[in-house]
Amino acid sequence: MSNTDLRYTRNIGIMAHIDAGKTTTTERILFYTGITHKMGEVHFGDATMDWMVQEQERGITITSAATTTFWKYKDDDYKVNIIDTPGHVDFTVEVERSLRVLDGALAVFCAVGGVEPQSETVWRQADKYNVPRVAFINKMDRTGADFFNVVAEISEKLGANPVPLQIPIGAEEGFTGVVDLLLRKAIVWNPDDAKGSSFEYHEVPEDLHELTEEWREKLIESVAMHDDILLERFLEDRNQISVEEFMEATRRLTLKGLIIPVICGSAFKNKGVQQLLDTLVALLPSPLDKGSVKGIDPDTDKEIERKPDADAPLCALAFKIATDPFVGKLAYVRVYSGTLKSGSYIFNARSGKKERLSRLYQMHANKQNPKDFIEAGDICGAVGIKDIKTGDTICDEKHPIFLETIVFPIPVIGIAIEPITQGDIDKLNQALGKLTEEDPTFTVKVDENSGQTIISGMGELHLEILIDRLKREFKVECNIGKPQVAYRESITGIIEHREVFKKQTGGRGKFADISVIVGPGEPGTSGLTFENELRGGNIPKEYVPSIEKGFKEAMKNGPIAGYPLNNMKVTLVDGSFHAVDSDALSFEICAKIAFKKAAKLASPKLLEPIMKAEVVTPDEYMGDVIGDFNKRRGHITGMESKAGARVIKAMVPLAEQFGYVTALRTITSGRATSSMEFLKYEDVPESISKKIIEDLTGSKQLV
Repeated sequence: MSNTDLRYTRNIGIMAHIDAGKTTTTERILFYTGITHKMGEVHFGDATMDWMVQEQERGITITSAATTTFWKYKDDDYKVNIIDTPGHVDFTVEVERSLRVLDGALAVFCAVGGVEPQSETVWRQADKYNVPRVAFINKMDRTGADFFNVVAEISEKLGANPVPLQIPIGAEEGFTGVVDLLLRKAIVWNPDDAKGSSFEYHEVPEDLHELTEEWREKLIESVAMHDDILLERFLEDRNQISVEEFMEATRRLTLKGLIIPVICGSAFKNKGVQQLLDTLVALLPSPLDKGSVKGIDPDTDKEIERKPDADAPLCALAFKIATDPFVGKLAYVRVYSGTLKSGSYIFNARSGKKERLSRLYQMHANKQNPKDFIEAGDICGAVGIKDIKTGDTICDEKHPIFLETIVFPIPVIGIAIEPITQGDIDKLNQALGKLTEEDPTFTVKVDENSGQTIISGMGELHLEILIDRLKREFKVECNIGKPQVAYRESITGIIEHREVFKKQTGGRGKFADISVIVGPGEPGTSGLTFENELRGGNIPKEYVPSIEKGFKEAMKNGPIAGYPLNNMKVTLVDGSFHAVDSDALSFEICAKIAFKKAAKLASPKLLEPIMKAEVVTPDEYMGDVIGDFNKRRGHITGMESKAGARVIKAMVPLAEQFGYVTALRTITSGRATSSMEFLKYEDVPESISKKIIEDLTGSKQLV
């Protein structure tokens, strides 16, 4: 039987816009929980969780790091698994896969910047996986900090229901503490204690009495309004409701996602972190609160469940693959049910293979503590599984289950890459293989026309980091081409086409005959929609999947410039076969030839990635920034004022945005900031399309 009480386990992710203070907050949590004895600083490059050289140099988080720590709250010891995720949009995959396996999340907001573009992106990702959240308004000591403005923005921009549990005492340099609204007590930090460990409870300052009562009333009403149990007690006699009862009701609502508890502090100045830890363990869910995980039985295709129980059959998800210089391939695994044992055999539901797990580790950033077993509800690192990919389900062979895999965004930017010396070709291929295993948004392909190796990713920074890793970790020096846009193609017309494929050689020949209707897929769909409308036995059933496979493969190279087709619908209406010469391969080849001919006649178009851009600039540069967007074929979608600056929102083609950060710096004397993320694919205007196609076909696609 398990000796772990899952009620005292928390699996938490820390998410936010870039520069909101996620990593600093995590560093303080590690310090106060006793995992580290020195507080790492992002700006000094010694943050524990930012362990990659590239992270320390740039002061950003690139890869999500996992760690395990412990916190005492109300005489109980809680085990807290924390994942610190990146804020930069180029590394959105790290947030996506982390949220998939977490039970709760801490959303960090900057008290000055408020709800920023990437805050909205990560919030939507957390909504997708129904992850309960607590909000921490950080940097209350910064000039321009405004707690109540950020609370309003969480409500307006994210459509959430923020409920402050605290209000700040002072702001900017005068930020000295917080008022606990429930206790009606002021928590004031000792100004002489640099580590912020000591604080005292005082009476609420006179000038905050009215504000405290106003927000306390809002807090009580918000919770009572959504919770039937509390509402009944509230109507009977509100004065009889204890703080414990109220916190239980707040927890119930937080778990349902009906409210977002909000607290504040300054992680850098060590203010509010202990209260933050108390709030996280008190209000966020344990694996038991999240309940059973649902999956598919591969044998019956029926939905089945696995309870968070160490004695149940094993069910775990590999959510991240990393290459560690000391232990080799390391899989980050969330165990949902059962027990994962070091040295035991596991079954991979995707590959259908059994493999031996050599070692298990409890993770602490890039350091590992060996473990003999890891039970349900926990997160660990596993070594020794050769064939494993992000999103794979690990389970018990006798009780197989297939968990929903993680869907990743498609890369939008590519560059040609080649090793400087011929002898490094094998080394480069091995290194690229390892990087694609780690990062599902990083793809490698060889261009058919030029023979060049093209690597694709989510943005310029993403590729820059990967090339830097090739150089440092894998010792491969490379020549790099210019960044290229990952265009897509589409067909707009509907064509009926008959293709007969005959090949006669000595002995048995090849024969296939198909008649198909080829056209665009339904709006909002991606990939191939294949319909079989054959009447009678013109083509044997066993050949139909080969026809579908042929079209699916052929879609990877569109008729205009060889870019993948966004979507397509193919209806198989007629055909014939030869009793001796027909086989599956003949029909697959026939489908590929049919696609090439039909797609050229179906009014093909080029599509380009459109980015959602947001620029925060001082007022005096607003006209220049808008003018620059117009030059770049941009379309302004909105403008608003925020903290003495203007926020300009726009949609702009990625092709026009290369080097934009440098250009913006020049236009605004370095005073504006920008962020950009992929939005959608759109038709390239006719006049520009011709030029792009000439350039692409003339230069064999890549410089």
